[in-house]
Amino acid sequence: MQDDGLVLSKLGVELPVLAAPMAGGPTTPAMVIAAARAGSLGFLAAGYKSADALAEQIATVRAATSTFGVNLFAPNPVSIDGDAFSRYAEAVAGEGQEYGLDLSAAPLVEDDDDWLAKVELLTSDPVPVVTFTFGLPDTDAIRRLRRAGSVLIQTVTSPEEAALAAAAGLDALAVQSPDAGGHSGTFTPERPVRERTLPDLVRDVRRAVDLPVFAAGGIADAGDVTAALHAGALATLVGTLLLRSDESGLSTTHQAALVDKQDVATTLTRAFTGRPARAIRNAFVDCYSDIAPLGYPALHHLTSALRKAAAAAGDQERVHLWAGTGHGAVRAASTEEILTDLAARA
Repeated sequence: MQDDGLVLSKLGVELPVLAAPMAGGPTTPAMVIAAARAGSLGFLAAGYKSADALAEQIATVRAATSTFGVNLFAPNPVSIDGDAFSRYAEAVAGEGQEYGLDLSAAPLVEDDDDWLAKVELLTSDPVPVVTFTFGLPDTDAIRRLRRAGSVLIQTVTSPEEAALAAAAGLDALAVQSPDAGGHSGTFTPERPVRERTLPDLVRDVRRAVDLPVFAAGGIADAGDVTAALHAGALATLVGTLLLRSDESGLSTTHQAALVDKQDVATTLTRAFTGRPARAIRNAFVDCYSDIAPLGYPALHHLTSALRKAAAAAGDQERVHLWAGTGHGAVRAASTEEILTDLAARA
């Protein structure tokens, strides 16, 4: 086995608890800076923003610290045919009426989240770490980003995906269990996500490949951190536990739901985006999970306006309440306090 500790040492990281990237608003430059201040590592979430917007956030963080990373959505679209899209748009159309939205008329939009422009940005203005989720980046992107000097980390959800990442030349793995909040990083969203505890998944991946492992998914307390580390993880990644942190950019509606629905179960659903994601159950999830087709990012774009309108109105039943299975432990505190407390108790 290689000396995994060199990865953290190279990045200047002291804590075995890192701040996971959360796209769509929760992760802010302030959160990433706070993580670095704690001796940890945070990642700007590049998903759902333009390359120009990402460049602005990188500049903000870089002015305060050199210890940070950027997470990219690697292109791995799940295409949807027009008829299936139209049927689902018609099925959810009534949800937008009170907000003046006609979802049945929404166009079918498929894109690659500005992938090429973001790769170009990160090769011309390199950052210490680049992580990928949803799938493997192409060979040219790996080559260019490595030449730029970035450490490259791949999100995987199985030993099989880990083997593919190792063969592609990635430097380390973010091993994500099905208990993680938000989107699963699975390479194959059309297949059911296999139920497996985080420590078991870490052990399975460590047996399959010789790469450093960062563990993520369902971490609620220091015991979960310790279990992941004992299983062979170099460090853990927490996201859900930071959703109500002082630096979180999560909507007030979503933050309130974390309190109001503290005892409500989470479930994997593709109702909001057409790709498996773990959310706290609400009316939209219960009504549409069984009929939602695969189709990412088409369904994401379809429901985007509804989710924004619902969040602005304080409507917890039509919002994607992304959260991991440990969401009952979420508390209001600074990012530094949450990360250092977990590390100290682990």
